[in-house]
Amino acid sequence: MLRSGDPSFKTPGLGSGQDRLVTFFAAIAIVTVLYLGRDVFVPIAVAILLSFVLAPVILVLRRIRIPRTPSVVAVVLVTFVGLLALGGVLAMQVTDLVADLPQYRMNMREKIKSLKDAAGGSGAFERTMDMLQDLSREIDEPATGGQGATGAADGRPVPVEVRQPPPGTLGTLSAVAAPLLHPLATFGIVFIFVLFILLQREDLRNRFVRLAGAHDIQRTTAALDDAASRLSRFFLAQVALNAGFGTVIGLGLWAIGVPSPFLWGLAAAVLRFVPYIGAAVAAALPIGLALAVDPGWTMVLSTAALFLVVEPLVGHVIEPLLYGRSTGLSPVAVIAAATFWTWLWGPVGLLLSTPLTLCLVVLGRHVESLEFLDVALGDQPPLSASELLYQRLLAGDPLEAAAAAEEHLKQNSFADYCDGVALPALRLAQRDAARGVLDEARQIRLKETLAELLDYLPDAAAEDEPHGAASSRVLALAARSALDEAAALLFAHRLRQSGVRCETRPHGGLGRPVDDEVGLLVLSYLSPATPAHRRYTIRRLRRDAPGRRVIVADWGLEEGQPERLEGEDAAVTSIAAAVEAVEAPPAPTAPSVPVAAPAPVRAGAA
Repeated sequence: MLRSGDPSFKTPGLGSGQDRLVTFFAAIAIVTVLYLGRDVFVPIAVAILLSFVLAPVILVLRRIRIPRTPSVVAVVLVTFVGLLALGGVLAMQVTDLVADLPQYRMNMREKIKSLKDAAGGSGAFERTMDMLQDLSREIDEPATGGQGATGAADGRPVPVEVRQPPPGTLGTLSAVAAPLLHPLATFGIVFIFVLFILLQREDLRNRFVRLAGAHDIQRTTAALDDAASRLSRFFLAQVALNAGFGTVIGLGLWAIGVPSPFLWGLAAAVLRFVPYIGAAVAAALPIGLALAVDPGWTMVLSTAALFLVVEPLVGHVIEPLLYGRSTGLSPVAVIAAATFWTWLWGPVGLLLSTPLTLCLVVLGRHVESLEFLDVALGDQPPLSASELLYQRLLAGDPLEAAAAAEEHLKQNSFADYCDGVALPALRLAQRDAARGVLDEARQIRLKETLAELLDYLPDAAAEDEPHGAASSRVLALAARSALDEAAALLFAHRLRQSGVRCETRPHGGLGRPVDDEVGLLVLSYLSPATPAHRRYTIRRLRRDAPGRRVIVADWGLEEGQPERLEGEDAAVTSIAAAVEAVEAPPAPTAPSVPVAAPAPVRAGAA
């Protein structure tokens, strides 16, 4: 058992500087490899994540006794043929839209003219536009200067333009096919990887367990199961939800009359995979088209209203009901991940940012050396309730500490808060004091902040009159430090919650007289309660305040029960035990039993 002042105590979660340096350079090396090898890693990442989506469908087919190979081949073929068909329809929609764009030019000019008229013909807007047009004409106007008709009168060389001959049939086909080769190659690689990952799913899992270390199969299996269940639920829910979102948007745009509603519905479904900004971009595209198509403003306003109604309904009502309010990532981590993966892998990285980051968080939760990933990216509170309270006490901020305490008290009692949050926070302070990093001035400030915090919390007695054995007043005495006094303040507040009258006295006040109304003394130790100091203090209290019960509270002892020394009526380590000892009746004194005189021994008796 480690005490707060034990030299063998080590703060958890902090590695050596050498370990952190190795981790830093390893992270740089991994990011460099991912960036340089993105042409290889992007298809693999897409294939792995897509396999998580298709795996539940294959398991359903396996349950109805369809063999593995036909199930995998059928599901993968249907998926990729559907994606190809969808891409073909999308290309047709884009072609039709591009062909119709020139006829919308007049509508755009009229709207710009109406905006200029609304801003005022002689206003700053018009003057700025005129100035920009003049500058543009000046820049584009060729400088003739002193050149003659041939441009060589001043002796400068005549610029010569070299033009390539028109490409033949093969050149035209090559120019058309070149932009399509890379996406088609990536598509084919993803298809092959998905097929083999699903066919060899169990074998790949076993190999991963072996590489991760067969000595800890339990942890590796838990990590795999956690990642698989999280990603499968997340992907299936996202695919279903975004497909429904795109369908509603497409039908709504069709009813409004926006051209190519299928295209914009599909774009809305795909862009909604992009966190936070995807829905805004999906709305901006059809709104801009409606602005060009409609001579008036009805189509624009109707399109904007459609997105303003559907997106909040899906994002804030249906989405939480479908897969919960959280993906396991903090909101800041989602934005940071989207930025990082977009920089690393481009648009594909933006689409994969959330699931890839979710994998990192799962890894951080199950691999101790990567715990920083869960802390930095996960949605779990980075500090425990006691650590947060200690941090706020150090910062001298009782308001935030009180707000956190009120949240805790909505589901727990004040007794649980004392022993589960406040007292562990004070133990953290004592550890720092024992290490010499928390000086006396900061201890006093922490104690005063705790006193302010307790003033914000309820202090009403549970009963109007004191009850039990504690009908007289209780005096809590700080043994040696301001932290001992802080623990005494917390204990006194807890007693007042139970209807027991209690006062506190700071350290250094042991020699002051004790009122006659005080019937019980509680000696508060957060600093190490050594037997020598306890014996000395108890003798002093017995001399200065005879006839009072004395309870020693060794708050710094987290486990076990302290040995009760001579002169102590009780020895406790928790506030709950201290309250119980205060309210318990005093132990009865054993009555003296008269000893009978020995019978006289007769003469001659043996």
